[in-house]
Amino acid sequence: MSDLERRDAIPVLYTRGTHYTVGFDVGRTFASIIHSFLEKSVTLNETYIPIFNTEKGRKIYVDTYENVNRSFPQYVRELQGVADGAKVDFYKLFLLHIDDVIVGGQDNNNQPIGCSTICVNEPDCVVLGHTEDALSEVLNHFYFVSAHIISETPEGKHKVVEERFTSLCYAGHLPGYTMNANHHGLVFSINTLSAKTLVGGKTPRHFITRALLAAENFVQAQEILRDHGVGAADGCSINMTFLRQEGDRLFHNAEMGPATNGNESQLNILTASPGEHIIHVNSYQRLPVPEVTGLIIDSSVERMKTFSKYPPPKTVDDVVRMLSDMTAKEHKVFRDHGKNQKVKTICVGIIDCIKRTWTLYAENPAYVPPLVVLPLMLKD
Repeated sequence: MSDLERRDAIPVLYTRGTHYTVGFDVGRTFASIIHSFLEKSVTLNETYIPIFNTEKGRKIYVDTYENVNRSFPQYVRELQGVADGAKVDFYKLFLLHIDDVIVGGQDNNNQPIGCSTICVNEPDCVVLGHTEDALSEVLNHFYFVSAHIISETPEGKHKVVEERFTSLCYAGHLPGYTMNANHHGLVFSINTLSAKTLVGGKTPRHFITRALLAAENFVQAQEILRDHGVGAADGCSINMTFLRQEGDRLFHNAEMGPATNGNESQLNILTASPGEHIIHVNSYQRLPVPEVTGLIIDSSVERMKTFSKYPPPKTVDDVVRMLSDMTAKEHKVFRDHGKNQKVKTICVGIIDCIKRTWTLYAENPAYVPPLVVLPLMLKD
């Protein structure tokens, strides 16, 4: 299959039902995109599946599946629905969610994925801006899911009955791991972090951030991230705020690390009060977690160096200008240079907490108008 050039298109599905039926609708609607992604995914086909077919890899898969199914059976059913709807093997989708945990997180498995997030907390500008960067095979393999899920009984370890959210999803992946908003007013974005030591049998970050879509407040969000009783298998950075908030507006950056010494994720939270901002990329800035070396760190260092050349961001235009930057010699902020490039910026999002809008660009926002501006819907 020949490679598609960058498409100025982001498909969207509105769906309502149980976890399984919502997953099924996603799979059925985006089956061709999911099939194409599974076929193109070098990481899945050349790394994850061969390791899955070893005794050690199969044990990590089974242990992780059993733990996730105990904590979050509803999300396992949701993923099964995606597999059934798209008519693909469930184990391949689950491997995508186990991610590098099946490898163990060694340096030689460094995946140069990334993302840059800028949060601005000014009186007249409250914005979360985010570049969604991924392996180039992800380009044109993503979509929006806007879902309303109501369960007859409380589901999973956090006893959730109702979820309503909009999430940008990679093909075949559960919602929650990119840019997201739920009806409680939580908006958040994710930066992948690559700890050197990952823990098989714990909760993969993809399931923790999926659970975060149900959070009603910051206390619940922290509880979900800590994942008491199991803990995270790997790590990521979560940038978040709530559109409905008593008192001053606050942004939070949570660095989550794998539960290497116990049954709880490592967590460090930085809060930006009014007049402050947060910039986060793909390396631990505060949590003392040993990391892989290589492209993901080199890229993070160079992107932070690019951001440091700008004055502190105060406006939406400042955020767009910084996320559009292509001045770096090697690791640019907006990545779209060269057909053989390992990582590309697949889209850019600007969530405006005052206007309650989510603006998406499928190309560099310095040169093109937004593709869509979505309203952020809150629960009555």
